[in-house]
Amino acid sequence: MARAHAAAGRTGGAAVTGYLVRRVFQALVVLFLVMLLVFSLQHLVPGGVIRALIDNPRATPQQIAYYTHLYGFDRPIWVQYGKWIWQMLHGNLGYSAKNNLNVSAELVLYLPKTIILVLLGTILSLVLGIPLGLYQAVKRYTVGDYVLTGVSFIGYATPTFFVAVLLVLWFAEDIKLFPAFAPQETTILGVLSDPGAFVLPVAAYAFGLYALWSRYMRSSAMDNLVQDYVRTARAKGASERRVLWGHIFPNSLSAIVTLLGLSVPDLVAGVIFIEVVFNYPGMGLAFYNASLNFDYPTLLGFTVIASVATILGNLLADISYAVLDPRVRYS
Repeated sequence: MARAHAAAGRTGGAAVTGYLVRRVFQALVVLFLVMLLVFSLQHLVPGGVIRALIDNPRATPQQIAYYTHLYGFDRPIWVQYGKWIWQMLHGNLGYSAKNNLNVSAELVLYLPKTIILVLLGTILSLVLGIPLGLYQAVKRYTVGDYVLTGVSFIGYATPTFFVAVLLVLWFAEDIKLFPAFAPQETTILGVLSDPGAFVLPVAAYAFGLYALWSRYMRSSAMDNLVQDYVRTARAKGASERRVLWGHIFPNSLSAIVTLLGLSVPDLVAGVIFIEVVFNYPGMGLAFYNASLNFDYPTLLGFTVIASVATILGNLLADISYAVLDPRVRYS
């Protein structure tokens, strides 16, 4: 018997290892294809990539030829791609002539502030959305469920930037409770030193996400409520509180974990609108300004970071889902 259990444990461990290796390999393949696509985009820049790099519309053909040779754009495309990947691996995301700054330096300056906004908004939306979604599943088809469902539908239907504008009009202009702008400090400590200015951006960012988490949590919890293990737990005398939080809640979280990983592109897109409306000096506002100024190196560098974050989010979602739900078939 002991040998059988040991053999089963080794088989299960091998299955998990194989599952993780396959998922990592798939992520690397997708990353390669995405990087190839982003590399191709820089060769589609209007006027050529060299004009975008030197930022001089009056550059002579001789100057264009000189810089083309200097940056290696006259070499075979596969050599250019290998050089570009090598630079990416060393943290060189390009150079912004319009800002006279390396894109990597811009990323170091703006990304931490964006991460703070995303984390705060996501945490707030999860803290509200998960328990309220669970409440809706337990109290389904009641007045409370209908009211919260209506709020969720509003969150689904309303664009993020419109929610942000409404919050500014109501709470900054009408009742003057919070500032109309997010913290304008350049450092992380400076941003965190003004929590009042963070309220509206975080609330606007969290509102749409709350609608997402609450609806999925409600649906997942309702599916679990009719499962056999719930009836078995009740038949054994488990209290409703234990059934809810000990069985239904953890089994319903798998949908939220998967959704978190798959929602990384939406998180990135949503933060751009929030930062623009509240003039928050993060990566989203920098991306928006780069698009207005035709700053292609900055746009492509930020696109690489967003793509890598999306791939990592999907990979972590796959791994977390397998950990949370033992019913996942590793094969």
